[in-house]
Amino acid sequence: MAALLLGVPALHAAEMPIIDAHLHYSADAWDMLPPEDAVAILRKAGIRRALVSSSSDDGTQKLFAVAPDLIVPELRPYRRRGELSSWMHDPTIVTHLEDRLRRFRYVGIGEFHVYGADADLPVVRRMVELAREHRLFLHAHSDAAAVERLFAQDKDATILWAHSGFDSPANVRAMLERHPNLWCDLAFRSDHAPGGKPDPEWRSLFEAFPDRFMVGTDTFAPERWHYVARHAEWSRAWLADLPAPLAEGIAWRNADRLFERFAAGRFPARTQ
Repeated sequence: MAALLLGVPALHAAEMPIIDAHLHYSADAWDMLPPEDAVAILRKAGIRRALVSSSSDDGTQKLFAVAPDLIVPELRPYRRRGELSSWMHDPTIVTHLEDRLRRFRYVGIGEFHVYGADADLPVVRRMVELAREHRLFLHAHSDAAAVERLFAQDKDATILWAHSGFDSPANVRAMLERHPNLWCDLAFRSDHAPGGKPDPEWRSLFEAFPDRFMVGTDTFAPERWHYVARHAEWSRAWLADLPAPLAEGIAWRNADRLFERFAAGRFPARTQ
């Protein structure tokens, strides 16, 4: 992705708003990039809103305190780095989630990593229950099998599928056809627009499901924050090859609609 981004000509940030639907501001970024500086990066890049989760959640709260008009908080189960592959086996994660949900406001739970049958473990099941109880969507970094299991637990759940599962367009299409409450982010992928133009198979998928995709950078490491602006530029470049309504949907309208649905009554009304 980095090499691909470096070849993109600069575009003015005002040309098309972008909602970045996949960002993290975890503990290892705080000293390198103070909250005010992270917010400045987002605003300079023309990011209209940013869906943020962090390890720990304190990072998300730091950003939200600085820019509540910009930051859309979601609650990650991880209290620290290193829990990515163990959280679903740790019952204390449930206590952590319940405590944060009492203290703060969110639109979703995630991004969390779970695969296959692990999605049926008790900790994951309780997380799905909490999402239902608190009217939150789930942001799942998962294979299709785990997504199916999450929906089996709650047929009315709304799931944002991180990275579109790193799956093929054909398999993503099949999942979207089966699940009307499944949305997809395109974070940390470039196969949908190689060379800065939409791939034909992906383009067909976007046209079939114009309301279900959104873009994201994925700042999983601190240095990824330096790609936020370049990723926004690259996104504008390949989206420009699509019809304007479709491009605007993927760029920001789809995410905006999803966030507003789950933010209602929790956050001050937006003025724009």
